[in-house]
Parts: sequence; structure tokens; C-alpha cells
Amino acid sequence: MSRLKEQYQNEIVDAMMKKFGYKNIMEVPKLDKIVVNMGVGEAKENAKLLEAAIKDMETITGQKAVATKAKNSVANFKIREGMAIGCKTTLRGEKMYEFMDRLINLALPRVRDFRGVNPNAFDGRGNYALGIKEQLIFPEIEYDKVDKVRGMDIIFVTTAKTDEEARELLTLFNMPFAK
Repeated sequence: MSRLKEQYQNEIVDAMMKKFGYKNIMEVPKLDKIVVNMGVGEAKENAKLLEAAIKDMETITGQKAVATKAKNSVANFKIREGMAIGCKTTLRGEKMYEFMDRLINLALPRVRDFRGVNPNAFDGRGNYALGIKEQLIFPEIEYDKVDKVRGMDIIFVTTAKTDEEARELLTLFNMPFAK
């Protein structure tokens, strides 16, 4: 069992129950899944770029990535419906906690001029979105093998009902929110 999951089951549940006054342990919000999404707009001209992005994502998450397709055609972007324009991975369970641990303790501190993540990027339903400008902050990515610097979105989906509960949950997971 990962260190973060053990920590969740012991300290985090206790702290959340004290702060929000939950009567039942099942009321305590928990991390449901982490969705990692990478949009590759240049894939419309060059399919090899999408393959490289998928390979990078699989290296980072340790799980197979799925190509995402355009839902509708946009003439201005020269995109047709059904074209592959990105990739995503949904992490749950052990891999989710493992990824979160690596993100918080290894990857985020490697960001240049890092002062913490935006504390206001909650969606109103207890989910948190985090944008990363380059995949190079992950130690698994070798700098020499990268063809192009790509960003990605990481969404933390929680069972929290409010943003306040979700913020507290992620803070207890040591998420470095900016002051």
C-alpha cells in the first residue's frame, strides 16, 4: 500500500472528521480519480506528434493513454469531427496515489519560479484542476528524447461536496497551494 493511501486512512480522515464535524467515517471526502489530459493541436498535420505525446503520458502515469477525438468540426482550426487531437488517462486506486505522490514531492518542486499552485482552481463541486506547462518536470521524462515541450491538465476528482472540503483534503495531502 502506498504511503499516501496509508496517510489518508489514518491522519487525513481523523483531521477531516474533526474540522467538519462528520458523524460517520463514510461522509469524509476522498480522492476519487485523477484525470491527466494532454491536448495536441498539431496532431492534425502530423500523426507522429500524437504518438509521441501518448508515449510521454504513458511514461509519466505508468498506464495506457487513450487518444481523444474532436467532438465537432471547427473550420477555423482546420479540425474535422472524429480527428484525434489529444490523449488522456484516468488514474484510480494505487496508481492514483502513486502519481499524486510523485507529482507533489518530485515534479512540482522542479517547476521554475514555483510559488505554489493556484488555490482558486476549484470548480464549485469539489474538483481541482491543475495546468502544467511542460512535461519535463517529471523525472521519468528524459530531456534528450523529448521532441517538443507539451503541457497537460491534471484534474483531481474528489467526493467532496464543496470547494472548502476539497481544498482541505488536498492540503492534507500536502498539495502546495500558493498563499
